Amino acid sequence: MAASRLPPGTLTLKQFLRRQQVLLLYRRILQAIRQIPNACDRQYLKHWAREEFERNKSATEEDTIQMMITQGNIQLKELEKTLALAKS
Repeated sequence: MAASRLPPGTLTLKQFLRRQQVLLLYRRILQAIRQIPNACDRQYLKHWAREEFERNKSATEEDTIQMMITQGNIQLKELEKTLALAKS
């Protein structure tokens, strides 16, 4: 087997794509939080989101990461629904 030319610690393509999914989810959550009118609630949710991502950043199991991304997307959709109802 040929030695890899990549430096140690370089992400595989699969890891890179998964990382992009996580970053996109984080950005979308922060964008949704910016729409919250109450500054105190906005700050609380921003802190909560950051804490959740920080707490889970060491996860390496592929199934676990995918499950967390799915849960994050569900929570994001619920937040977006709540914001849409609050605006109407």
